Amino acid sequence: MRKTVQRIIHGLLGLCATGCVSVSGAAGGDYQDAPQVRQLIEEMTLSHGFAAEQLEALFTEAERKPVILEAISRPAERVKPWSEYRPIFLTEARIARGVDFWREHEAALSRAERDYGVPAEVIVAIIGVETFYGRNTGSYRVLDALSTLCFDYPPRAPFFCQQLREFLLLSREEQVDPLRLKGSYAGAMGLPQFMPGSFRAYAVDFDGDGRIDIWNNPVDAIGSVASYFKRHGWVSGAGVVSRARVEGERVEEGISPGLEAQLSVAELRALGWHAEPAVDDALPATAIRFDGEAGAEYWLGLPNFYVITRYNRSAMYAMAVHQLGEALAQARGVR
Repeated sequence: MRKTVQRIIHGLLGLCATGCVSVSGAAGGDYQDAPQVRQLIEEMTLSHGFAAEQLEALFTEAERKPVILEAISRPAERVKPWSEYRPIFLTEARIARGVDFWREHEAALSRAERDYGVPAEVIVAIIGVETFYGRNTGSYRVLDALSTLCFDYPPRAPFFCQQLREFLLLSREEQVDPLRLKGSYAGAMGLPQFMPGSFRAYAVDFDGDGRIDIWNNPVDAIGSVASYFKRHGWVSGAGVVSRARVEGERVEEGISPGLEAQLSVAELRALGWHAEPAVDDALPATAIRFDGEAGAEYWLGLPNFYVITRYNRSAMYAMAVHQLGEALAQARGVR
């Protein structure tokens, strides 16, 4: 069967856009029998010109992974306070390896900074936080991860079904075997942990060899991270965060309900938030309180901070990236 699948797979793939529901009781290798999969196959033969037998052969291999459903229900950003989350990423080992990675790929990082305006330390920090510079890129087959979350995780089924669709299209466009590509439990791939949709939208062939390889090629990974940040509005030379001193009875009113800034720096100052050092009053800012090791920490996240949260929608994640980047730049003696 595997050899037959490998022969068929060259033409590949496509998938569900909306309306995915849980496939109760689906077991490894059984997704091909689910009514939802049959519907997808029918839709994609019409929408993208794939042969039904290609998709049927692929889904004989897709496996449901209960461990993925367990993992997605307890992401670290939601269950750990900042005092425990930060030490995961701000370690001597991660900083030292980041300095080595920076040194090894200095030419590509300098070019990415020049072409996209994204500092080298931010690019390195993203790759460092995501995969420890390529050491931990994930052990799940992307097909299994996205199938499991598309068909058996109703809370976010539309998103993961779309990512599964993007993955199948990606596999055809890049001429890669979808049964071999591995990633995180959520289907994120390669050194920078791009979701398939992000790969198709933002990944770049930064070394000019005619293909985009974020799995094995650090140069493409570096260029792709810089491309992502630039396309999401990174402002070259602008700050990321400012520490805040708070006072008065209206401080709590300033804390942002989400990641996107609702108030300006001036409006937050009127509520008792004082940036130290001072920043432009007109800038929109996200007011954040973290539970740090020494007590509450107050920060103003500036527009570039919000850009980092577009990579991973977590204020703690963005702060970890920023602070790791600062530590890397200090260790390199470049800022």
